[in-house]
Amino acid sequence: MESDHGLRERLVRAGIDLVRAEGSAALSLREIARRAGVSHGAPRRHFPTHLQLLSTIARAGFADLAARVATALADAPADPRARVVLLAGVYARFATEERGMFELMFRHDLLESGHLGLRGTSMPLFGLLVDLVAEAKPADAPPEVTAGALWAGLHGVVQLWNWGSLPLATGLPGPEPLLEAVITAHMGGVR
Repeated sequence: MESDHGLRERLVRAGIDLVRAEGSAALSLREIARRAGVSHGAPRRHFPTHLQLLSTIARAGFADLAARVATALADAPADPRARVVLLAGVYARFATEERGMFELMFRHDLLESGHLGLRGTSMPLFGLLVDLVAEAKPADAPPEVTAGALWAGLHGVVQLWNWGSLPLATGLPGPEPLLEAVITAHMGGVR
């Protein structure tokens, strides 16, 4: 007999697979249960609300993104701007490779909750960006403000790239020059 923990993990894994295959709009409790091979009521034992299951799936996405960032930055140069460029590249690749998960992770309108642990996995990534901005940028604006504007610009580029708008408009083969332009706008050019 499968343990409660095993069933919980199987439901989360089914949700992760579903969001990867079909996007966040496909994440119904009924479909996750079907893919996990359990009754449609089984998820409620572990996730009393749809929000709790979606938040758990999104936390897995943030953990994956954080691991990718940590790996990329492990051997990165000490220069904070160069580290931001690496972080932006990881962010863009993740957005392209994990489109459904990326969409879910940043839908705080769906996932808003202070008690489901989502902030504990999402905020450290923003904190890393704030720290890098604080190291690299003169104090003409609080680093949280600059990091927030930088993140919004990077997110906008990768989202518009994924939707096909920027490739069409710019004719570029990849988003890298656009990411660099956003970084330069907020942090200045290479020193």
